[in-house]
Amino acid sequence: MFIIIRGADVFAPEPLGKQDILIAGGKIAAVKDPGEISPIGVDVREIDASCQVLFPGFIDPHVHILGGGGEGGPTTRAPEICLEDIISSGVTTLFGCLGTDGITRHMESLLAKARALEIEGVTTYIFSGSYTVPVQTLTGSVRSDLVIIDKVIGAGEIALSDHRSSQPTFSEFARLAAECRVGGMLGGKAGVLHCHLGEGTRRLELLFRLLEETEIPPTQVIPTHVNRNPELMSEAIEFQKRGGYIDITAGNDPQPQASGHLSVAQALELCREQEASESQITISSDSNGSMPVFDQRGNLTGLTIATQKSLLVNFRYLLEKGGIDPSIALRLFATNAAEFYGLPSKGKIQAGLDADLILMDQKLNLTYVLAKGRVMMDEGEVIVQGTFSA
Repeated sequence: MFIIIRGADVFAPEPLGKQDILIAGGKIAAVKDPGEISPIGVDVREIDASCQVLFPGFIDPHVHILGGGGEGGPTTRAPEICLEDIISSGVTTLFGCLGTDGITRHMESLLAKARALEIEGVTTYIFSGSYTVPVQTLTGSVRSDLVIIDKVIGAGEIALSDHRSSQPTFSEFARLAAECRVGGMLGGKAGVLHCHLGEGTRRLELLFRLLEETEIPPTQVIPTHVNRNPELMSEAIEFQKRGGYIDITAGNDPQPQASGHLSVAQALELCREQEASESQITISSDSNGSMPVFDQRGNLTGLTIATQKSLLVNFRYLLEKGGIDPSIALRLFATNAAEFYGLPSKGKIQAGLDADLILMDQKLNLTYVLAKGRVMMDEGEVIVQGTFSA
């Protein structure tokens, strides 16, 4: 069946004004002025979007699809993500990673979960490894994982400047970045080394040394959780000014924070103050990862869980109260990730690209989600279910 979205106010991410969108075979077949698309002799579903805004679907480049956590023992292992939560967050593409626990969770299960979610309708990729170095892989090395396993897009999340890190030496870190570099080249992929940053005072030390002491380009690595505190955020901005990309974690509360962790809005304000490029920033949810609280001795004192809905919450906040133009916000939540990770069919609204689309009403309520041309949310109701959903 063909689908026509009629009269939506389109941000592609650049503003296109009112447009009609024709969807066929999971792709955007045409983007035309209203009334110019009139298919004859085929089944067509038309969606009246005359009072709505059409955006590319969100890309979430850091998700614990198997669940994360475990720092407080077996009862603190977070649950797997489910399809309904992904769709209700406006996400159509996501990247899975393991996190702290590479023992009770492993690469084979991560790959199986990613493939299951793909069958259920969204686009998925995974990182090889967990917090630790050496990295656990599927084929024996990161390089061969990138070449042989379709869904592997890089390695990570490797923990740095964190008491839960395996404390890799610079030589180990540089060798891993080189594996990502060459594996990505041979596999025709980005080959990204995805780095978890903790509260440690060394911060981005290993990343700066990589730029200074090797030939590996800054775009081969990306630090995440960089809005943990102002000092880390400032170092991340310096890394970005030297050609790198950075990933900001969307917290559940979009409001400005009084101390410590920076909200997305605060992190972006600091970027503007220090003249950092908004085209080199991605935003991720850390969904289904635990959010542990440790005291100064490293003892676990509290635990919550991250949710993918934080993306939608922060997107709305930036548009309504953060003074961010929709085109810029979409780059942060979709287009930048598609460009950085080498996904040319994602992150934009253009003929020939994947029909990963979200519609919002004038109050920025999510009304429709289409993933690869399939309607997953219809008039505000998620109409798909995971295999074992209640």
